[in-house]
Amino acid sequence: MTALPPRFDISEDEIARVVASFYAYAREHPGLGPVFAVHVDDWPAHEAKVTEFWKKSILHAGLYDGNVVQVHKDAGNVRPGMFDAWLGLFDMVLRHELPPEKAAAWSALAHRIGRTLRAGVVERMQGPGGVPILR
Repeated sequence: MTALPPRFDISEDEIARVVASFYAYAREHPGLGPVFAVHVDDWPAHEAKVTEFWKKSILHAGLYDGNVVQVHKDAGNVRPGMFDAWLGLFDMVLRHELPPEKAAAWSALAHRIGRTLRAGVVERMQGPGGVPILR
């Protein structure tokens, strides 16, 4: 079986740097910081796990074997409206840490994944008549 090629050219070190930078900002973010604080008590381990997720998503080489949609559904405090803040912050970090072509490629992938995560969270959060609860 032939391994899938990377989605775009990026190193594992660049992935780890973006993840670390993102979480440095996310911990300070007024809307996102408290959400992460409830779930993360070992930041180096969390960042390593997320780095593996992105290595698998981009390079098809990471060790991540979890279900990212289920994790966000089970968190209990993730709301659909938070994804705009997450993606905006992530895009800012990408632009700061990477050359434009890498930042754009990773941003496009992050936005696709974000849509999937948001849909998973919305599916869990429904009010009367199946109307999604967006906040």
